[in-house]
Amino acid sequence: MALSIIPKHIAIIPDGNRRWAKQHNKLSAQGHAMGYKRIQDCITYARKEGISIVTVWAFSTENWKRKQDEIGELMTIISKGLSKIHKDAKKEKTRVIHIGRRDRLGKKLLKLIETVEEETKHYQTFTLCLAIDYGGEDEIKRAEIKLSESKDNKKSILDFLDTTTHKLSNPDLIIRTGGEHRTSGFMPLQSAYSEWVFEEKLFPDFDIDTLSKAIDIYTKRSRRFGR
Repeated sequence: MALSIIPKHIAIIPDGNRRWAKQHNKLSAQGHAMGYKRIQDCITYARKEGISIVTVWAFSTENWKRKQDEIGELMTIISKGLSKIHKDAKKEKTRVIHIGRRDRLGKKLLKLIETVEEETKHYQTFTLCLAIDYGGEDEIKRAEIKLSESKDNKKSILDFLDTTTHKLSNPDLIIRTGGEHRTSGFMPLQSAYSEWVFEEKLFPDFDIDTLSKAIDIYTKRSRRFGR
């Protein structure tokens, strides 16, 4: 039976910013900046279409292996972008949350994340989830530690995932851009029954029409959840 409704939760793996910059003879930072603009477009479109949750994988645990200058550029873009999101979130009544590690983030960025989360926690219509210093394997390891420390025998590892802490539903649709056909450990437990769309376009070229087509692909698929 094909779906006739839009996904409640869309997750995006925005791949291809550096390749786009190289193709257009631009700096990597310019590619990341253009990617951020696309994220803004996706958020606006999703909210308009009645989607409840958008998750964006902004920085992975493996991204720390990149050159220090690029990491610095990325963190600057994330910080500036989050400041803009903070203002828009209040205007648009958007709950903003973070998943991933916090111990390796800079103090200013961490403070900003905590402030945005606190000041938007009461909004319920739309949620923006930012995965920063996030990796699926790392999330599971952290959840295992919390489970081992728990005195509740009825709890499982699922109860201690980052997404569970924030009461997020599992992604219905996960979109990866940039022509890469792998999951890279993104939400390995939460994505068991997610629909995946692998988009060839590099993320700076990922426009609203492309997002709309990905959602249309989702609506035509049959989700049986093992039944």
